[in-house]
Amino acid sequence: MAAPRRALALLLCPVLLCLLPLASGCGLKPASAFIPRVEPAGIRPVPGLKGTKIRVTSKEFTEQLILGKIAVLALTAAGAKVADHTNAQGSVTFRKSITGGDNDLGWEYTGTGWITYLGRTDPIADPRAQFDAVRDLDLRENHIVWLAPPAPFNNTYALAVTAAAQRRYGLRDLADIAKLPSGQRTFCVAPEFFARNDGFRGMLRAYGLSYGSTVPAGNVRQMSEGVIYQALGKGRCTFGEVTTTDGRLQALDLRPLSDGRTFFPNYNPAITVREPVLRRHPELTALFAEISPRLTTNVMRELNAKVDVKGGDPALVARDWLRSQGLVK
Repeated sequence: MAAPRRALALLLCPVLLCLLPLASGCGLKPASAFIPRVEPAGIRPVPGLKGTKIRVTSKEFTEQLILGKIAVLALTAAGAKVADHTNAQGSVTFRKSITGGDNDLGWEYTGTGWITYLGRTDPIADPRAQFDAVRDLDLRENHIVWLAPPAPFNNTYALAVTAAAQRRYGLRDLADIAKLPSGQRTFCVAPEFFARNDGFRGMLRAYGLSYGSTVPAGNVRQMSEGVIYQALGKGRCTFGEVTTTDGRLQALDLRPLSDGRTFFPNYNPAITVREPVLRRHPELTALFAEISPRLTTNVMRELNAKVDVKGGDPALVARDWLRSQGLVK
């Protein structure tokens, strides 16, 4: 979350059993001000940024730490003097540090901006229209600029199944839940997901199912989000709540079902920056336009897995990815 409503990341948690911060990954270690050395490559020195102090922040879960370090390293390669303030505890702290002027920029998700910060209850199904709506309203109300284009990856809720269940039952889309006999419609979900308007019961209604009748109450097990991945892999339920860029999907070979009726909100990330900062440094738009389009769902899953499954450092994972793209050396 948040991407969808992200919970606080735990600093101590065993691999594959850690609590999901609902935007992917629990984070095996805290972020630090460690900035690996990089040299310009595809990202060239930008005269307007040379020696300019830019304060970068991020939230505390794995995906945000990686994205934050990508921003830190890209700005460093472009010649800026970067203050690394990544690892803010929670969305509220992150947001207030930007709107209050303590930080200059950070990656944010369209769904979080629209629902959490701007107070809109009805998400927009089309990703581009959602981005445009958030961009326009946040600029008008808060003087926060969302840089286009947003990254294509969407870190939203999903229901996943094991590869074996997918083959056995032919499960591809959430609409396929209705094809199963009632006894096979079993779910592992977190309490928050169960209770949210944009969560479990709303999803069932959107797909013509009803909690307590076509999905018996006894078929739904509530548990902490991190445990869901393990429970699903062990066959304790047919369907498990996940988020779409979590690295454990890849590690456990879990298959998220598509959301053909676009029930779940879009959580596409983009750089958010204070309007006065962008006015002084319009070069930021072109800099991050080189990066955002490369961050697909598969790329983000792989990067998250390198931290949450393999124990990598977010700063080094970010540096290695930028190198792989020819953006730094």
